[in-house]
Amino acid sequence: MKISLIQMNSQPDRDHNLRQALRLMQDAVDRDSPDLIVLPEHFDWSGGTAQQKQAAADTIPGGRAYDVLQDFAASHRVWLHAGSILEQIAGSSRIHNTSVVFDRDGIEVGRYRKMHLFDIVAPDGKAYRESETVEPGNELLVYEINGLRIGCAICYDLRFSRLFDRLATAGVDVIILPAAFTLQTGKDHWEVLCRARAIEFQVYFVACGQWGPYPAAGGEVRQTYGNSLVCDPWGQVIGRASDTVGFFTSYLDIDRVRSVRNLIPMDAHRVEFGDINVQVVGP
Repeated sequence: MKISLIQMNSQPDRDHNLRQALRLMQDAVDRDSPDLIVLPEHFDWSGGTAQQKQAAADTIPGGRAYDVLQDFAASHRVWLHAGSILEQIAGSSRIHNTSVVFDRDGIEVGRYRKMHLFDIVAPDGKAYRESETVEPGNELLVYEINGLRIGCAICYDLRFSRLFDRLATAGVDVIILPAAFTLQTGKDHWEVLCRARAIEFQVYFVACGQWGPYPAAGGEVRQTYGNSLVCDPWGQVIGRASDTVGFFTSYLDIDRVRSVRNLIPMDAHRVEFGDINVQVVGP
């Protein structure tokens, strides 16, 4: 299966972002004819104030970003993993950070709402408080294309291995992670975590990121890391984006998944810890 990753530099401007996404997706279709296109987290809106994000949140289905991508998938006969959209929650001041998946007929096959919310103070002192505007999801999503089972995650989820263990239990062969990793954390943790997830769960790990600067509240400029990449089940990086806006295409092969799992049969060796006591010694 051919998969194209779209690396964007989204801004607090939906028109700009949709034009950029459509241009890059069209370029990927024209050059590589992928089976599946992946967009990054916040492809439709990135940055701005909490109030602007709430105002920009759209309906699913029926919102502008949703409709544009649905039409693209159907008209180009391509599956589309729509990074994440700011999704309205009826009767709430908070929103969801939501991946939507469309099949090649433009039919929505599922949604995943980000579970782990990014509430940290980065090494450079910048505070990120995603939970001020975002309500976490509570359901995982697995879908299938061309015999490959695909599990969903978003950005900060990358750090929480229990989520991926649960997806592995559901029999996934591929995990797709749209992201907007910060430059500060990305340069040290992005690749090593992506490769680790691929190795420990013996899957293709597809991580599609935002790249470059965007304005946050108060005009503060923040930097995203980019470095969108694809790791195979052995942990090798088989595709990586350039340090700019653009796209690249990789090939995912179910036989590669099977060969790695046959070589190191981790599923047969995995121990369940639910009933095992933990001995704690010391004060």
